Amino acid sequence: MEINVAQLLKEPIGAERRYHLDLEGEDARFMEGVYQAKGEIRLLRLADSIMVTGRIEPLVELTCARCLESFRQVVAFDLQDEYYPSIDISSGAGLPLPKDPNVFIIGSDHILNLEEASRQYTILALPMKPVCRQDCRGLCSQCGTNLNLGTCQCIPQSTDPRLAALAELKTKLT
Repeated sequence: MEINVAQLLKEPIGAERRYHLDLEGEDARFMEGVYQAKGEIRLLRLADSIMVTGRIEPLVELTCARCLESFRQVVAFDLQDEYYPSIDISSGAGLPLPKDPNVFIIGSDHILNLEEASRQYTILALPMKPVCRQDCRGLCSQCGTNLNLGTCQCIPQSTDPRLAALAELKTKLT
């Protein structure tokens, strides 16, 4: 996910470029578990930087929080970041970089690399508890059988003895 922005840096403020992303295999490997990424991005020339905006939709392999099976899911996010050049495009002289150490820098070869930003945005877009499907039944709490594949032979447990007082109260109220 590298883009040569040398020509864009030579253009006046307000110039823009649009790119369609359709990456698969090794080209989409900006983080472990990503198999492909699609999207649209827009590069806008600003006075001291290039603003990158767009939407990227990586296909990520996740583990279900209920049944522990692997599955793939598209995790979409909107990207918006500024990239600062490290070298003046006209003179080749080094440019002063912003004091913030967390900004993205365009390399000395004028290549804008979207991998780190995409990795960070993907991590933020991942679900806290990924579920392979809404009706996932999970695992048996006694034997660990995947209940999506069939039922187990475990005897259902009665109410937790620590909750017996609540169960008694419920019967009195009904």
